[in-house]
Parts: sequence; C-alpha cells; structure tokens
Amino acid sequence: MQFTPYGGVAAQLAAALVNAAPGATTATYEDLIETYDYRGTSPVTPAEAAELTAWAGRLRPVFSEPALQPRVDLVNELLAVVAARPYLSQHHDRPPHFHYAAEDAPTVQRIKAYTIMGVGHVLCDDPQRIGSCGRPGCATVFVDTSRNGRRRFCSPECANRAHVAAHRRRQKAGTA
Repeated sequence: MQFTPYGGVAAQLAAALVNAAPGATTATYEDLIETYDYRGTSPVTPAEAAELTAWAGRLRPVFSEPALQPRVDLVNELLAVVAARPYLSQHHDRPPHFHYAAEDAPTVQRIKAYTIMGVGHVLCDDPQRIGSCGRPGCATVFVDTSRNGRRRFCSPECANRAHVAAHRRRQKAGTA
C-alpha cells in the first residue's frame, strides 16, 4: 500500500515508540530517531525520554482499539494535544513536505505532531492497517504495509506460535 510520507514512516515511528515504551531510554529514542531518519533538533534528554514514553502510552490505544469510532476519537484527542498550523518545509535536501510543528520546536513536540499525523493519515487511508498482535500475551503494535493488508500478527514468529497453540488445543480437544 502506498502511504503519504506522514502515513508511512511517521506511523511506523509511532508504532516503534509504542513498542519501545515503557522501558525506553534516551539511547533507545535516539536509535529510533536515527532508524526512522527523523531530523531532531537536539539529542533526547532524560526528561524528553520520559515525555516520549508517556506519549507512547497515549498512542497505544489507537493501535489496540478494534472499533473505528473510538480510534477516531482517540486520534482527535491526540491531535488536539499537538494542535499546530501545517506548513510546507524543505530542508536536509528533501523535497517540499508538510510539517505540523515548527522546525525549531523541541524535538518531542515535533515527534508528537509527526507521529499522530502519521497515524491519522493511515487511519483515514485504511483503518485496518493499524493493529496490535493477535497472539495472546503479545503487546506489539504495527502498521500493516503488506500488499493485501490482512496482517494479524506482529511477526511470523508470533503467527507460528499462535497457530501451533491453536493446533495443540484442537488436538487436545479431539483426544480428550
């Protein structure tokens, strides 16, 4: 599926933040920022790491809520938190693109705006592309970028574990 720049990498960064929290450190967030090629204004401080962890906690329900209207409501609540005037920017040799926070705003403020706009774009494009792992006990969230958009698990390993467990349950029920 083709996403807008905000719906692609920004939503994936949102999922990565959720998956990193609650035990994430400044180094964890610095690695995520680098991995997702986000251009921060300064290194993440311990206070900012705590703020990002709290933000990830607020993002998690958007991924795990199965019903669309509550998801929309959650995204709208978070959009209100980062309310900013959109504008076009061109920096770091990148083509013109939207920004939802000032380029000189603190990194955390920019990441909040970036990630919720990304999640919002995906929610508008195809709400089923945002999800959490279907294996009981796994809390990993994801943005489904597969061709058919029918992903239910965070990884092939979780899918295999869930299918093996279901097979064992069926076999046990059949032999009992």
